[in-house]
Amino acid sequence: MSRQSITLSSPNDEWLKAQVSSQEFSSKSEVINDLIRKARKEQEELELLRAKLAKAEKSGFSSRSPDEVRREAKRRLNQNEG
Repeated sequence: MSRQSITLSSPNDEWLKAQVSSQEFSSKSEVINDLIRKARKEQEELELLRAKLAKAEKSGFSSRSPDEVRREAKRRLNQNEG
């Protein structure tokens, strides 16, 4: 595992200490690693969404109204739940 040295602002350091004090995490490093994992996951999801939007834009525009699109999406959602 790589070891790093970082400088934190006082409010950020206090927040990290509070996370450890709450016993949700055992160390500041654990908190930082959790934050990085969440940020990476969020970035991956955003990139996936951007790729889907780009694909949709390339496929052309729909002649359906927003209400029609919404109804169809709700119908598909209800089908998947049943």
